Amino acid sequence: MREVCEVTCIHEDKVNYVQERLNQQNPSDVAKVFKALSDDTRVKIAYALTLEAELCVCDVANIIGATTATASHHLRLLRNLGLAEYRKEGKFVYYSIQNDYFKNLISAAFSQHKGVESIG
Repeated sequence: MREVCEVTCIHEDKVNYVQERLNQQNPSDVAKVFKALSDDTRVKIAYALTLEAELCVCDVANIIGATTATASHHLRLLRNLGLAEYRKEGKFVYYSIQNDYFKNLISAAFSQHKGVESIG
């Protein structure tokens, strides 16, 4: 069975509606969120930052079982994507997630995953 249309037929009303909606949005902003979540370590970090208002890099490294350099690398990527913020206090660097959409997405994903078998 071929999984393509056997004839070309464009449903202009649907195509126009979707294109109009896409033109009103910025898909690259959404792609940033999925890029951040495409790595298990960053997912763990993001989830940790939904459970605690802020964590220092050393705490994050301990939570994920990695070096501070690895934790810092992933935290910096989250910050560069605009999903995490940091502040320096003396010799400590603390990270937090201020983006409520991102926090809610992470929380919902973990909440929905309870009791669900792994995919794959």
